[in-house]
Amino acid sequence: MRRGEPRTARCACPQRQLGLAVGLRCLIVDDNPGFLQTARKILEDGGITVIGAVSTSTEAVSQAARAKPDVALVDVVLGAESGFDLARQLAPPAGRPGQPGDRRPQVIIISTHAAEDFADLIEVSPAIGFLPKWELSAPAVLALLRAAPQGQPGDG
Repeated sequence: MRRGEPRTARCACPQRQLGLAVGLRCLIVDDNPGFLQTARKILEDGGITVIGAVSTSTEAVSQAARAKPDVALVDVVLGAESGFDLARQLAPPAGRPGQPGDRRPQVIIISTHAAEDFADLIEVSPAIGFLPKWELSAPAVLALLRAAPQGQPGDG
């Protein structure tokens, strides 16, 4: 990946990847109740277990600590809050992922905007990638998880 080019999902074979979603636990963080409901249905229909759908950073941090999701989908804008700030709170610390007792989710940034609008912020964030909301699916989430360096929160 070149500098300034955001990490986005590319999913060539949804049917093959779909079966691997079973058992994956996801937290969705978005300030739009309608999107939370739709995203939950899309992911659960794809075999991903949605352990929570929350609207604020405070709720997200609390839910993540309690339920220990494997992945968190975080909207760029959460009302007056920044999804990038929340990503830094949720993601494993760089160089120390997977510490015993400190299981943190991989973070995927989501938005209705194009990746190019946030390329620099995505690159320096601890998120493993970006997923436009209109491309949300279990296979797209799995594609980003597979593309992430093993055990790393991303390269930013």
